[in-house]
Amino acid sequence: MDPLRETPFDSFFMGGFDCATQRRRDGARVDSLIAQGHDRWVRQDYATVAAHGLTTVRDGLRWHLIEGHRGSYDWSSWRPMLQAAREAGVQVIWDLWHYGTPDWLDIWSPEFVERMAAFAEAAARVRAEEDDRVPVWCPLNEISYFAYMAGDQGEWAPYAKGRGPELKRQLVRAAIAATDAVRRVDPRARVLWCEPCVHIVPQTLQPHDLDEARIMAEAQWEAFDMLAGRRDPDLGGRPEILDIVGLNFYSHNQWTPAGNFVPLGHHSWRAFSTMLTDVASRYGRPIMVAETGAEGSARAAWIHYVASEVEQARESGVPVQGICLYPVANYPGWNDGRICPTGLLGPADDEGRRPVHQPLARELRRLAAEAEEARRPKVLLAAE
Repeated sequence: MDPLRETPFDSFFMGGFDCATQRRRDGARVDSLIAQGHDRWVRQDYATVAAHGLTTVRDGLRWHLIEGHRGSYDWSSWRPMLQAAREAGVQVIWDLWHYGTPDWLDIWSPEFVERMAAFAEAAARVRAEEDDRVPVWCPLNEISYFAYMAGDQGEWAPYAKGRGPELKRQLVRAAIAATDAVRRVDPRARVLWCEPCVHIVPQTLQPHDLDEARIMAEAQWEAFDMLAGRRDPDLGGRPEILDIVGLNFYSHNQWTPAGNFVPLGHHSWRAFSTMLTDVASRYGRPIMVAETGAEGSARAAWIHYVASEVEQARESGVPVQGICLYPVANYPGWNDGRICPTGLLGPADDEGRRPVHQPLARELRRLAAEAEEARRPKVLLAAE
């Protein structure tokens, strides 16, 4: 199979359930699956997204629940999700670590790498018991971005400042160990890596401003480069580790070094199709839009823009293999509990039914129909 041409995904358009589990500064544990009601209504949720043509989804394990004590695994929070996916005919890309670490484990310690690998291997064995299809994993989500927020800015646990590069190297070590672990269980395993895809607009066209913007933009690729062994080879990165390049792209992904966002339509806005082309040229790997979406009335218009740019890139040979609407269900903000109206689906009622944002549903149907029409062989009529 040519990995650049043959997709491992069941559907091109996908839905992702936010599965963050980090500790907040006040000590409370975020658990987005509980906050959305997805843990309770996973069967209904998978059936609903499948009915909208989203038969591939992103979802996550909650390590802090599964390994509450060192080396002791309780899979009761995950096995029902595996079974629900099988019943609904849904393919799941599983996040092993979406910011959340068990309380007994120090993320800075060598043990973090060891326990991450052990957890990944144990999870891969459980999945193999429940599902014999080719697994797709996201071992650690947004390594570079998390290292910046949690190691440089002190915004997320472990709330460090000035230690971003150190944290990034630690996470890459764990990511490589986890990848090797899941592939020991099933050598067929595919691996998705996700990072924000950003564009930094220089303040002016003066050389020092251009250099500043270039350096800031280049930092977004450090984790991918480490995983692929292009830099910091002591971490153990290798080309085969960097499998599927996942790009998270939202309307706020372009800004100036001063922090001013560049809106869509501004003369400095960079077309997403061009960004995709650059990533394909840099890595030569299959690409997935691993997260994208917008709030409120912008939802349908935004997915239209992203899909149009992706199609333009694909027509020029860029191997984009899917677009994941993320999150696919509205969710409470991690810190303030504000309901973020980003999804196709609203809050569940007492029977697990969720209202559907119809403008977004209609746009997804239209895009799916267009994609199907493009794949349909053309019949040429003989001239009379």
